Amino acid sequence: MTPLDALCPAPFHELPDADRARVLNRLADTTLFVALADDPQGDRARLLMLGADEARTALAADQPERLADFLSAPTAHAELPGRVLAAMLAAEGAALMVNPGAPSQMLLDAGMLGWLSQALSAQPEATEAAQARLSAPALPVVAALADPLAARLADMAGLVEGLGIVGADWGQAGSGPGERGHLLVVLGAPADQQPRIAKALAEMLAFLPPLPDRCDVAFDLKLPPEAVVLRPQAPAPQPEPRKTPRAPGSDPDKPPILRF
Repeated sequence: MTPLDALCPAPFHELPDADRARVLNRLADTTLFVALADDPQGDRARLLMLGADEARTALAADQPERLADFLSAPTAHAELPGRVLAAMLAAEGAALMVNPGAPSQMLLDAGMLGWLSQALSAQPEATEAAQARLSAPALPVVAALADPLAARLADMAGLVEGLGIVGADWGQAGSGPGERGHLLVVLGAPADQQPRIAKALAEMLAFLPPLPDRCDVAFDLKLPPEAVVLRPQAPAPQPEPRKTPRAPGSDPDKPPILRF
């Protein structure tokens, strides 16, 4: 079972909106094996497209074996981050079939891929976090954020020490209550990684149902005693992968130039 399968206890298109958004968020961070029409030629490759015209659909999976099983034969493929493939296909007005026959099977049309790309463009807002008065977070906000944050923190194990959820009031000192909201306070992150972490958390928030008020990201503030603090879970040890020669087009850091 893959991480995408684990998020699909029911067929993807039958999941509640919030659960489908979590699947799409994970899909964006997943390396996908996208089927090619033939072997790459140098740095160029041609996607295998099913259907025609407005129904053109690319085929991808989170394991290369799933492509071979679906197509009943070993298949040339390229490795691309889900977010990159989604943006490319949305721009072409094409759809994407992911993991056919698996628990996480999904068919994403061009409109859904466009929505995914737009959500992934979310940027953290600049905020005067140090000037906010911090307090206990609202319980409904904690409930909405706990599971998504736990999943995101698992990706950041070894990079951050933890994350605090706090209420925040941006009113001027001595002037009474001002704008209220919440802060996600990241603890112990290296300074050079903070922009990337803030972007990842902004993306996570973009995939959630709307919160009752603003929620921003800050780093290393002194937390009040009422803060809810989450710690990343140490990842389970993974077996050492076998070193095998990469097929042309299978290096996600140097993907081929795809044609449609």
